[in-house]
Formats: sequence, structure tokens, C-alpha cells
Amino acid sequence: MNTAGIDWEAYLSRTRWFGGKGRPFRVGDVRQLAELSDGVDDLRATVYLVTVEYSDDEGGSERYQVPLSSYDEPQDRIAYAFVGSVETDSGLRHVYDGVHDRAAMRIWLEGFVDAEQTGTAERGGLRFHRVAGTTLDPELVPSPLTGEQSNSSLRFDDTAIMKVFRKVSPGVNPDIEIHEVLTRGGSADIAALFGWVEIDLDGGEGVLQLAMIQQFLRTATDGFELATGSVRTLLADLELSVEESGGDFAGEAARLGEALAAVHLMLRESFPVESRGADSTSELAGQMIARLEQAARIVPEIEPYGDRLRAAYNAVCELGRLDVQRVHGDLHLGQTLRTTEGWKLVDFEGEPGRPFAERVLPDSPWRDVAGMLRSFDYAARVVELSAVGADEPEAALRAQRAREWSARARRHFLEGYVASLGEDAGSESERGVLLDAYVADKAVYEAVYEKRNRPTWIGIPLAALERIGTR
Repeated sequence: MNTAGIDWEAYLSRTRWFGGKGRPFRVGDVRQLAELSDGVDDLRATVYLVTVEYSDDEGGSERYQVPLSSYDEPQDRIAYAFVGSVETDSGLRHVYDGVHDRAAMRIWLEGFVDAEQTGTAERGGLRFHRVAGTTLDPELVPSPLTGEQSNSSLRFDDTAIMKVFRKVSPGVNPDIEIHEVLTRGGSADIAALFGWVEIDLDGGEGVLQLAMIQQFLRTATDGFELATGSVRTLLADLELSVEESGGDFAGEAARLGEALAAVHLMLRESFPVESRGADSTSELAGQMIARLEQAARIVPEIEPYGDRLRAAYNAVCELGRLDVQRVHGDLHLGQTLRTTEGWKLVDFEGEPGRPFAERVLPDSPWRDVAGMLRSFDYAARVVELSAVGADEPEAALRAQRAREWSARARRHFLEGYVASLGEDAGSESERGVLLDAYVADKAVYEAVYEKRNRPTWIGIPLAALERIGTR
């Protein structure tokens, strides 16, 4: 379909998932990847690969997957998702955002159903894969979810959820790769993978993975929301200690640590594991120091902690060894769900800004642990900072209780994790060095982010940096 009638720049700018907002850009190449039809009415479900080129100092380009649907007649039911009208050989076509079109997304569901018996099915140029032993009802009703940013998701009743990747690049998506391995391994700590969609790009670029469908966790509660709710309960009665309060999160934190350990152990069994030498620890320390120096130019408030942070990074060099494996790569409470069956880890894509080739590299599992420790700290401090109208003594007690909640949650999470790993956790001194370094590295990143986006929150990472080297 000719898309000359679509104002791509305007369309991208108003979507939630476009990552280039605020940057000058133009749409370059628009490539049609696939076209699917339901065989009943005039619906065409088309998938495009759109290249965005930036003209600021940072420059560069990105590619986005854009599923569209088009009809001969306007569709009032999805008028809110209207993209534009285009002239075709058969007349005017009315174009809509395909993710918001139930009829279009039902065709994707049919592709997954077709693949159930053989494991793979072709439809409209797309290749649908299924994990054996899973079943999908073709009558499931798709509904787009709101609130997401970097990707788009649809819920199929209470059975499945499909994540449509927006910013894409050739190669194996780690979210699919890890979920497949953990699902086939019988992990109880994730939402099981049902299948995924991919296509081979022309020109020898390789495979492009477009979407994944997995178990919908009907009873799930977002981990960060659960943690902040716990802090609010604690701070509602400041006379009670954390242990006495109904807001104690220690048990949940310990169980979350156990879940992460189980996932890390299964990843160790399923992917290559390396024990790297002194060159690796020196390189890691050098990278952390470079990030610190760059951050200090943006956040001068970091500099008073500079000597202690450099000492924490240099201590990594002295270890002389670094054990690495596949990890989550971007772990925090927002990447966890609490269900009636326990904690589940989600979104194994890794850091969104990094290319796949970097995201799939082995890393220290302590990076995941550090990310979660920082997230507990954020949960406590965000609730504390949201309080208004407290006098000075009450504000001081509120801050103390928040620190106690964070320290207790972090301690129990770490204890649960280490106990579950057993001998694989290494020595206490070694993990102490690595955790200090990774926590500091994460807090330095947070300080830059808060300085640029939420300057009133910069005290959260700065307080963490102040604690480094004081154990």
C-alpha cells in the first residue's frame, strides 16, 4: 500500500512509544514488511518498518515497527486511532493504528493458532512460532493496554498478553530468547512464553523479531506499586517500627530474592558461563570510572563522593576475577509482578538504549541484584518525598522510617538471594565489593537522569552515593 498520504512525523510524535520526542527528526525509508487479510471483509493488516533519522548533534537513526490497518470505509469504532487516508489503485483507503484494531490483531492471533500443531506457520509474510504444550483459543478477544511507552501490549481476555516491539533491530530479541529458555525449563518465576513473530529481512540483514505472546498473569500486582503501598502503610503510623507495622516488606523482599536466584541459576544452566580474569575486572572498573567522570560534568553534586566512588571501583580490579552469565540486564521493582503463585520476573529485553549485540553479552548477576537494591531505596524515598504539610520533627521521623524500611527490605532481599544460591553466591567479601561498585554505578546513572528530568529527586541517588564505602 502506498503510504504517501500519511504524515509519518506527526503520527510518530503523538504516539506513546516513539523514543525521539523532543529531538529534530525526519522519516526516511518506509518499508512494507507484510500484509495480512482476514479473507472476509476489506480489512488489510499491514506491517511497516519505518526509519527515523535525527538531525541534532547526537544524530543517528532508529527503526520502528508500525502495524497499520486499512479499510475502504471509515471505521467509527476506532476513529480515535485514525492515522490518515491514502490513495490506492482501488480507491481511497482509511488507515488506522493496527494495534488498536481488534479485527487486525485477531489475524495475528490466528497466526499463532495456526502454528500450534507444527510449531511454525507462515501468514502474510510473517512467521509465527509456538512453544510446545501451550494452547490458545482462536475466539480470544484482543484489547490494547494503556500506560506503556517503549512497546505496545494487547491482552487476549484473561489468557494471554502480546507485546509488540516498537523500536526494533535485526537479531534475536533477548526478551524472547530468555523467556523461551525459561519456559522450556519449567521456570515458575516468569510468565510462560506461548510464541513469537518474526520475519527475514531482505538484503541479508537477518531475522527481525516483531512480537511475543505469553501467559497473562490475572492476579498480578506491579512490584513497585506493592512496595510503595507498603511504605505508605508504614508512614501512616509513625509510632510503629517497621517490624510492628503492617507495612513490613521483609518477607516479600526475601521471596523476591529467592525468585531472582532461581532465575539466575536456570540461566547459568542454559547459557554459557565465564570466569574472566584480571583484564575483565580492570575493564569493568575503568568503564565505571569513565561514567563517573562524565556524570560529574553534568551533576557537580557527585564530586564530593568522587574519591570514595573511585576507591569502590578500583576495589573491583583487586578481585582479579569476574564470573559472568546471562542476566536480566535492567532489573527493578517495575520489572516484577506479585501473583497468588509468587513473584514473577518480566521484561528481559535488557537496557532499551543498547543494541541487541550488547544486551545479550554475559554480565555479572550482581548487576541485577544492585538494580533491585536501588529500586527498594526509590520506593521508600518516593513515598517519603510525596508527603506534604509535615512539621520538622514529623518530617525527620518520616525520613527515618523510610530509611529503615529500605534498609530492611534490601537486607532481606539480599539474604533470600544469597541463601538460595548457596555456594554459587561466592564469598561475602567478593560480593560486597561487587555490590558496592554496581550500586554506585547505578546511582551515578540515576543522578544524571534526575538532574535532567526530576531535579527535586536528585537527593535519592546522592544519598545512596553518600553510603558507598561507609559499611
